Amino acid sequence: MPKTQTKTGNPFLDGDFGAMTDFTKVAEQFKVPGVDSNALVESQRRNFEAFAEINRVAFDGARAIMQRQAEILRQATEEATKVVRELSKPGKPEETMAKQADLVKQAYEQCLANVRELTEIGTKSNTQAAELFNHRFTDGMDELKGAFKQAKQANGAK
Repeated sequence: MPKTQTKTGNPFLDGDFGAMTDFTKVAEQFKVPGVDSNALVESQRRNFEAFAEINRVAFDGARAIMQRQAEILRQATEEATKVVRELSKPGKPEETMAKQADLVKQAYEQCLANVRELTEIGTKSNTQAAELFNHRFTDGMDELKGAFKQAKQANGAK
């Protein structure tokens, strides 16, 4: 017979995380006199929306980096094929060595350019995500501060 699990009312123990996303119920449990729980619920909704947007920006940045890395790999493979053909041609050893040196220099410069480009893509994505987070955090703190200031005024007026 399967064991029946007793509910504790604690979503962490019961594994009922869906209850935690209903902020109206959570806010009702922690009612503070004079605090507009609907405003706090709305603030939490905006937090989740911002979190989703931050994750989208981060995912888009990671995807752009992976796509560019795939393009770089394709280009490097094509370039390596050309190099092998070029170096396979008969010629004087001095000329072959000079070609090799030029090709190594070109490959090194291209590698640096690719690293810079990938770094710029990642930096742009990370900066955008950080700005979104910072903006929402600041707004959230202002909303919370305003709610408690309003509660203080309402409780002081009684």
